[in-house]
Amino acid sequence: MCPPVGQPGCGSGSIPVGTESPEWYEKLKKPSWCPPRKMFPVAWTMLYTGMGYASYLVWNDLGGCGSKAIVPMGLYGAQLALNWAWPPLFFGAHNLNMALVDVLCLDGLVIGTMCSWYRINRLAAALLLPYLAWLAMATCLTIRIWKDNPQQKND
Repeated sequence: MCPPVGQPGCGSGSIPVGTESPEWYEKLKKPSWCPPRKMFPVAWTMLYTGMGYASYLVWNDLGGCGSKAIVPMGLYGAQLALNWAWPPLFFGAHNLNMALVDVLCLDGLVIGTMCSWYRINRLAAALLLPYLAWLAMATCLTIRIWKDNPQQKND
């Protein structure tokens, strides 16, 4: 979950969403505990590094892309897809409703991924804990923005 492109603090994973998004985002009512933009590239670099190494550990322990890897790596892939879908929903489409649904489903998939990976490689599951903590904050932030900006819910 990255601030709009063109704004300080965007990481390499951010997706171009148009020129009006920075203005739209700035106009949203946000809580005082919203992280500063410069935290996002640092946080996501660390999180994706941990996630990538964790996925390698699981993939390696399962012997690659065999039938045993379908569920654990499928859960991982599904949560990545939801993670990558959030910025276009929030910043691109300005759809707070769908962004909220996305992040709530993402939370469930990350927990499912961790549970699946715990049986395979406990370190890999533990490496997802910082990601889950960041998502908890991002979920609370999304809920708060959703609640505090009712005029934006149908955009």
